Amino acid sequence: MQKLLFCFLFIGITAGLAQQKIPANPPVKKSMQQVYYNEPFRPQFHFTPQKFWINDPNGLIYHNGEYHLFYQHNPFENKWGHMSWGHAVSKDLIRWKELPVALREENDKMVFSGSMVQDTKNTSGFGKSKDQPPHVAIFTAHDSVSQSQHLAYSIDNLKSFQRYSGNPVLDLHTKDFRDPNVFWFEKDKRWIMAVAMPNEKMVSIYSSYSLKQWSFESDFGPQADTSGVWECPDIFQVPVVGEPDQKKWVMFVSQNSSMQYFVGEFNGTHFFNENPYNKIFRPDYGPDYYAAVTYKNTPDKIPVSIGWVNNWNYANEIPTNPWKGAMSLPREIAVKKMGNEWILLQQPVKALRSLRSTAEVLKQPITVQTNYKVPFSGQQFEMELEMKASAPCIAGVKIAVGKKHYFSISYDATLEQLTIDRANTPSGFSSQYPYFAKKSAYLKAKNEKIKLHIFFDKSIVEIFANDGELVFTSQIFPESGDTGISFFSDGNTAIFDNVWFWRMNRNR
Repeated sequence: MQKLLFCFLFIGITAGLAQQKIPANPPVKKSMQQVYYNEPFRPQFHFTPQKFWINDPNGLIYHNGEYHLFYQHNPFENKWGHMSWGHAVSKDLIRWKELPVALREENDKMVFSGSMVQDTKNTSGFGKSKDQPPHVAIFTAHDSVSQSQHLAYSIDNLKSFQRYSGNPVLDLHTKDFRDPNVFWFEKDKRWIMAVAMPNEKMVSIYSSYSLKQWSFESDFGPQADTSGVWECPDIFQVPVVGEPDQKKWVMFVSQNSSMQYFVGEFNGTHFFNENPYNKIFRPDYGPDYYAAVTYKNTPDKIPVSIGWVNNWNYANEIPTNPWKGAMSLPREIAVKKMGNEWILLQQPVKALRSLRSTAEVLKQPITVQTNYKVPFSGQQFEMELEMKASAPCIAGVKIAVGKKHYFSISYDATLEQLTIDRANTPSGFSSQYPYFAKKSAYLKAKNEKIKLHIFFDKSIVEIFANDGELVFTSQIFPESGDTGISFFSDGNTAIFDNVWFWRMNRNR
C-alpha cells in the first residue's frame, strides 16, 4: 500500500502531523566492512532488511517449500520514498534470506502495496507451460495524480518479474484507489479482488476470470472505525476454534495508524459482517502494528498474518540506522464465538520455539503487593506467565527496567482492562511518539487469571493475552542497561504463577 497521508513526505510533511517537518535522517557511518544486525535497537528474531526503509508486507505466498515475503521498500535510503517491492524468503517464517528487489519503480510510478497469486490454471495466459504456471503480482502503481492497479508476472518461480504490457488492468482515474488483495474463489471459479477506496472508508470488491479484466461486484463499508482513511484490505477464511469442520471469513482493514477486523461470510460478491455493526474489533491494540495481510496457502491451510511494526505518525523519526521498519512475528489466525461476537485468536507460529534457549522457571507462585524483582533479565527474550489479580487490584509486569525507565503491562481487575504503557521509556527522538504511549483494551479474566505471553526483541514488544484473544505491539528504544524485569501490584495482593522465561537466539 502506500498511504495518501504519507505521500505528503514529498513536500516534507510527516503523515498524520500538522505541517511538521521531518528531520533529516542522520548519515550512516561507513567502513571498509560494514557489519550489520548488531546495531542498537536492531531486532534479532523479527525480520528487518539489512538496510534502508521498509513498510507494508505485500504478496505473501508459499511456494515450493518457501514462504515469500514481499514488502514496501526504499532501495536507496533510510526514509520513505521510491517505493518498490523488496523480497525475502524463509522455510519456517522465522529465518529469512533477503533477496534482490523484486519490483522497482518505473517511469515515475512507484510500486505501492498489493498481493501475489499462483495462477495454476493459467487464466492470465502468462504461463509458458503446464508444468510451470505463472505467479502474478497485482499492485497499485502510484504517481502524483493517480493510483491504478497493475500486473507483473513471473515464470521462473518468483525469481524475476515482467510487467504486463496491457497495464493498468483497473483504473478509476482517481488519486486514491489502492492496495489490491486478490484470491481465487473456488465456488465461482474466478478471482476476487478487495481494493481500498480510502477516502470513502470502503472496500470495493471486483471479480475476474483472467486477472486482466475486472468487474465491480459490491462495496463494503463504512463501518466501525471510520476515523482515518481505509487501506490494505485482506479477505480470507479462518478455522473456528473447537469446530473443526467450520470456517468463517475475516476482513482486515487499516486506518492511518491502527487496524480493525470484521468476521462473517463472503458469497463471492458481498462480504457480510456478523459482529455488532458499530463496535471496533482490532487485531492489535498496540500503537505499532499496521497493514497486516495473510498467507492464504500455507501447508496446513491455517492463515498466517504478518504486519508492519511502526506508526505513520513518527515512522520516519524512529532512531534506527541503517534500517527503518520491521515485520511482526508471524501469527496463526482462527476465530472463536464469545457471546454474540466473533473474536480473532492469534498465536505466534510454533517455529519460534526453535530459537529458545534453555528454559528458566519460577517453581513457586510469587505473591506480590508492591514490587518483586524477577531473577531473569535481558532485552531479547520470550516469557509466559499467569497472573491472578482480583478487584480492586491493579497489577502487572515491567520489562526494560533500568534506573529511570520501564515498560509496563498492567491489568485492572475492576475495569477488566489490560494496558500497556511506554511513557517511562526514552522518547526524545519524536514529538509525536509520546502521544501513543498508553493503550488499553477490555479483557475478561478466566478463573480470575490473566495469561500473558510476552516477546521482547531489542526494540519491539509483542504481547499475546489469554491465548491470543488480545494482542499489543509496541516499539520502545531502551538504553543498553534497561534489562530488568519485575512484577508489581498497587498494594493489593496479586499472584504470579507458571512463570517461564527463555532467552531467544537470533534468527540468522
